[in-house]
Amino acid sequence: MSQTTAPNGTPTITTQTLSVPGAELTYDVRGDLGSATAERPPLFLIGTPMAAEGFVTLAGHFTDRPVITYDPRNVGRSRRHDDSVTPTPEDHAADLHAIISEIGGPVDLFGSSGGAINGLALAIAHPEDVRVLVAHEPPAGGAVPDAEHVRAACHAVLDSYRSSGFGLGMAKFIALVSEQGEIGPDYADRPDPDPAAFGMPTEDDGSRSDPLMNNMSTIPVWAPDPEALRAVPCRVVLAVGEESGETLAARAPRAIAAQGGGELVVFPGDHIGFAGGEYAQTGKPEEFAARLREVLEP
Repeated sequence: MSQTTAPNGTPTITTQTLSVPGAELTYDVRGDLGSATAERPPLFLIGTPMAAEGFVTLAGHFTDRPVITYDPRNVGRSRRHDDSVTPTPEDHAADLHAIISEIGGPVDLFGSSGGAINGLALAIAHPEDVRVLVAHEPPAGGAVPDAEHVRAACHAVLDSYRSSGFGLGMAKFIALVSEQGEIGPDYADRPDPDPAAFGMPTEDDGSRSDPLMNNMSTIPVWAPDPEALRAVPCRVVLAVGEESGETLAARAPRAIAAQGGGELVVFPGDHIGFAGGEYAQTGKPEEFAARLREVLEP
């Protein structure tokens, strides 16, 4: 355990490690867990593959309650025992359950992107862990009408990464997640884009350990079981960015909500609306945090 005293009276950050089957997880606690109440439980902020550092700005808007962030098992400070195994949403849900059991739940959970998918998997597997789940733009490709073509496109991204490296794989990923509207049956067969046009390297460095690329086989092809999600007793909010249009990450939460999987709420900005400069991305963090606080109010 390590502890960091934050400046200007902001909450102290305590870093913990936790052993779980197949991994060592690292998570951070901002503030005092003992200060949580039934109305303001701990707030758990999660992403995948985004690590804890992606939520610094958003966490800073919730100093009235303890805030938990973590690095998923294949990212940052957390380590898998077997790097050849790509975690599934259910694996990540088990990790989240272990952390929540350690700190004491239930929690309010905000998950964005892959973290939103993992949050939905947690709500299905362990609904007692969550008071309110806000699933912000889960790119759950298995939930949309064109799921078959989305899966083919995701596997095409992964195949290009495995054969040609990060530059081409990432260029194809950016093109896919930027696509507006349904994915057509010929999408996966489109000519390869130029990585340089997306600011990506054109040379293959030989590495094949990028978590975002490897997650293509498990995260964006997933879909929650509609009946199981409808049955969970915790409150589920499907969040979509007002500027996201018809990207996969916006279409999927709409589809899940239409299946009765939760209420649909519009948030400021787009897919990174909560960011305040992390990873050189800036959304509308103040407006986003205000909207999240409003949604979490009992």
